[in-house]
Amino acid sequence: MDLSVVDHRIPLSDGNCIPIIGLGTHPNPKLTSKGSCREAVKLAIDVGYQYIDGAYSYQNEDEVGEAIREKIAEGRVRREDIFYCGKLWATYFDPERVLPCLQKTLQLLHLDYVDLYIIEMPMALKPGDKIHPRDKKGNWLYNNSNLCATWEALEACKDAGLVKSLGVSDFNRRQLEQILNKPGLKYKPVCNQVECHPYFTQRKLLEFCQQHDIVIVAYTPLGISRQPGGVITYFQPLLNDELLNSLGEKYNKTAAQVALRFNIQRGIVVIPKSFNPKRIKENFQIFDFSLTKEEMKSIETLNKNLRLVDHLMWSDHPEYPFHDDY
Repeated sequence: MDLSVVDHRIPLSDGNCIPIIGLGTHPNPKLTSKGSCREAVKLAIDVGYQYIDGAYSYQNEDEVGEAIREKIAEGRVRREDIFYCGKLWATYFDPERVLPCLQKTLQLLHLDYVDLYIIEMPMALKPGDKIHPRDKKGNWLYNNSNLCATWEALEACKDAGLVKSLGVSDFNRRQLEQILNKPGLKYKPVCNQVECHPYFTQRKLLEFCQQHDIVIVAYTPLGISRQPGGVITYFQPLLNDELLNSLGEKYNKTAAQVALRFNIQRGIVVIPKSFNPKRIKENFQIFDFSLTKEEMKSIETLNKNLRLVDHLMWSDHPEYPFHDDY
């Protein structure tokens, strides 16, 4: 794949393009200090990142917006150089709540549009002001939803010029087909954001998405799991993997850089999350080497079908996506 630090975008099915690497901004509630997201985004833009991946549910879009506007004011970038992905949260799936959720994101960012807006997960939660609605006993409160009706409301947002591209996250094949086969479909999903790394290569889902011109966007591309309670745990077997580290030695790269390179050579967009300046820089340094076909095949054999982000707390939800094979 012919990509460079300057030009690292790939085409989407709607005629737009997406950068092959982005900065994830999901915070750790216990460890993330105020302002750290803003500083991370500013550094990322200086390093060369064009894609910033955020969400209303992360509750830090105000900091992301500040960082983007500062860099535009400095003349470091133009608005059209930045690709921002926002997400429709699960308490806003009712069609009449879709636009208000998007408007909150735009207001927090102080931007006129987002480049990509995706359904954050296929499982609807009870509508209301609480991002994580539970009853008095701590049980999750679900909501019946019609994903196709939600999608139609998103299409209206695109028609209004508030969104350039539409996508989904954590949708399985059945849920993707539900949208793709919707009568009167105006815009099909351009991407599906899912967990993907050398220990969880998502081969079947990737092949299905490629058949339908849907780009896979990989979260947790370095095998970093967010355990309940907000504690970030580095999944050591992946970053310590013997093959990834031996390839890293060959190319003077880290195992993490090899893992990221593996995905982008498969045409998969990666969005490693980090607020650490050293890692933000390292994660972007993946355009000056290439893995051979044989090395790619070797890494593919590492697949263990190991899902780190399983959303088990919602496993009884009728739209829980991970009961299906893919």
